[in-house]
Amino acid sequence: MRLALAQLNPLVGDLAGNGELILAACHQAAGQGADLVLTPELSLWGYPPRDLLLRPSLIAKQGVVLDQLAASLARELPRLAVLVGMAEPSGAAPLPNLFNAVALVEAGSWRVVARKRLLPTYDVFDEQRYFCAATGPSVLELERGGRSWRLGLTICEDLWVEEELQGHRLAGADPVAELLSSRVDLLLNLSASPFGQAKVALRQSLAARAAARLGCPVVYVNQVGGNDELVFDGASFVLAARGGVDADSKILCQLACSRVQVACWDGRGEASCLSPAQLPEPLEQLFRALVLGVADYARKCGFQQALLGLSGGIDSALVAVIAAAALGGARVRALLMPSPWSSAGSLRDARALAARLGLGSHTAAIAPLMASFDTTLTPVLGGPPGGLSAENLQSRIRGTLLMAVANQEGQLLLSTGNKSELAVGYCTLYGDMNGGLAVIGDLYKTQVFALCAWLDSAAAGPCRRELGLPEEGELVGRAIREKPPSAELRPDQLDSDSLPDYAVLDPILKDYIEALRSPEELVASGTPAELAHRVMQLLRRAEFKRRQAPPLLKIGARAFGSGWRMPIAAANLE
Repeated sequence: MRLALAQLNPLVGDLAGNGELILAACHQAAGQGADLVLTPELSLWGYPPRDLLLRPSLIAKQGVVLDQLAASLARELPRLAVLVGMAEPSGAAPLPNLFNAVALVEAGSWRVVARKRLLPTYDVFDEQRYFCAATGPSVLELERGGRSWRLGLTICEDLWVEEELQGHRLAGADPVAELLSSRVDLLLNLSASPFGQAKVALRQSLAARAAARLGCPVVYVNQVGGNDELVFDGASFVLAARGGVDADSKILCQLACSRVQVACWDGRGEASCLSPAQLPEPLEQLFRALVLGVADYARKCGFQQALLGLSGGIDSALVAVIAAAALGGARVRALLMPSPWSSAGSLRDARALAARLGLGSHTAAIAPLMASFDTTLTPVLGGPPGGLSAENLQSRIRGTLLMAVANQEGQLLLSTGNKSELAVGYCTLYGDMNGGLAVIGDLYKTQVFALCAWLDSAAAGPCRRELGLPEEGELVGRAIREKPPSAELRPDQLDSDSLPDYAVLDPILKDYIEALRSPEELVASGTPAELAHRVMQLLRRAEFKRRQAPPLLKIGARAFGSGWRMPIAAANLE
């Protein structure tokens, strides 16, 4: 039997377009001699469809699209079958009233052959809002290659049942254990698993455990592409029956690309015909995920060009590099907006970076606008604005200019703030927080430094070349990487005037945000009490700002997005 892994990049809610995408993958798979095509979880919808699933008209349209796909296959590829992720009406009147399901499309018709058992509601997932949990295992029997094959079908979370590996798991059934008595020849997992650092290795470990338990190979196919805040890295693979994760296990991994790859099995269940691919190192995975997130967000939202404010600092420099890799430097515009406090070095560095990346750049000095605001506000305030108000005004002037240019020219405005700043509120509402997408809003400042150092290293050369960036020499530049962080909103200002050094701050933030540790727990582990309580207060007080921030690209364990649901008006629960 020859089985094709169709690692697809769907557009959420585009049922007809996604159906055409699946059909195109089937044609490609048929050209490679495939018998059965696997597509990712909810492949007809794109993941996550969220409240689009509540629209009856779209549920009805889904049936029409499946009928059309079945008719096209029967007419064009009569010997091929495909497994399609879909939302099956359960027949129940109250919500949830759907199953997260898989349909087998073949011979001019389609039928549901699997339903998801474990429905995640943690972090960014909210599947119990829409779906009912299935009550039993799913086994598909197919005649291929002169023999009968028993295929165990699981959907994404159904494979995540190893608490020892995961650290936690959903309460409920063990879909892998339920397949033991069925003696399946292959275990298939159709997934829509977002990118996370070290997540590829974890998925493979989970599959290896399942392969060992069931004594059969595991085939894992994942969605690829960016959908709003989530980036799906693909990284589909096949794992041999012995469950070992090594070169002999015929692992197929591809990060951040749409692809159809065929594997074939003989009567003993041994796989062949795969082209093993080496995964990039973690920092390259991270960079590619951010590039994919920006590229797909722009494309799927209809933007041809992007705009950002370029200050000469490391955050905007990294966003500029990501944008140039995602869209091409010619389609990214940089606006330099110096104030009287902007250093000559910062302006020089910003212009040099724009030239290296091939960005269009313009300069709009904001001193005249600052003076105009001072004149207007003096009668109201009894004097010109000063202190933090004056600093925030500069940021808001810049934010207004950026929004004006983006509106006039139809560009996607990229916000350049990092996670450390968003966490403690070291950012200005309606100023530097303006934008349609916060590119590095889930990167701590120390991660920004690390990623920029990698980009300027020789190790990044092949990746830079592949993504259309200059391959030789520094990209971000030593001057930007080694400059002490500063907002440059007053003379001689440094971030460290207001915040602990990022090397000290970021581990504390990670403990609070991702490990949900209390100040008392941090103090017990060695953090100075005053610092622990101060950082917690900053985090809590900045919640109202984060609620109004643009969507960000999630790359970590817990991001300030749909998986972060903290109240604004709440008790101080330190």
